[in-house]
Amino acid sequence: MRLTTKGRFAVTAMIDLGLRQANGPVTLAAISQRQQISLSYLEQLFGKLRRHALVESTRGPGGGYTLAKPANNITVAEIISSVDEPMDATQCGGKSNCLGEGHRCMTHDLWDSLNVKMVEFLDSVSLQKLVDDQLAKGFQMEEKPSLKRAISSLPVIKPMRVNAPNSVFALGNAFSKM
Repeated sequence: MRLTTKGRFAVTAMIDLGLRQANGPVTLAAISQRQQISLSYLEQLFGKLRRHALVESTRGPGGGYTLAKPANNITVAEIISSVDEPMDATQCGGKSNCLGEGHRCMTHDLWDSLNVKMVEFLDSVSLQKLVDDQLAKGFQMEEKPSLKRAISSLPVIKPMRVNAPNSVFALGNAFSKM
C-alpha cells in the first residue's frame, strides 16, 4: 500500500490544527507556512474535511479552522478516507476478479487481509494520540507575533517635488507665459 501526499498532508495538517486550536481558529495560511504545504492544496483538503464534519470554519477577521469534534473522537482512518485516499493494497481495487471472469490472483487474500489490518490500525489511532505524542516530544507553541507597526531601520526618503511641467502641453503653456 502506498499512502500518497494527500493522506499524509491531511493528517499532518490536522495534528497542527489539534495542537493550536485552543488559541482560537487556525488559518490555513499559518498551517501552510509551518508545515510547508501549498495553501491551495490545503484549501482542497480542508474543503473535504469540512464536508466530512471533521473541521469547522469560521469566516472573517480572526477566522480559520477548528476541529468539529474532540480530537479523541477523530481517527487517522477517518482523516485519510475523508480526503478520498484509497486504503487498498490490492492491485484490483478489492474486486474479486483480479484476473478476469471470476478468477482472483494468488495473492489477493493476502493483500485483502493487509487492507483489513491497515484499516483496523489506522482506526485505532486517534488524532488526540498524535497530538499527545507531539507534546511528549517537547513541542513548543511559538508565540503569536505582536501587532506592532513595523519600524524600518532605514531612513524614510521623501520624493522631491519638481516644479516642472508634466506634459508637452504644460510645457508649451509655461513658455507662453514668459
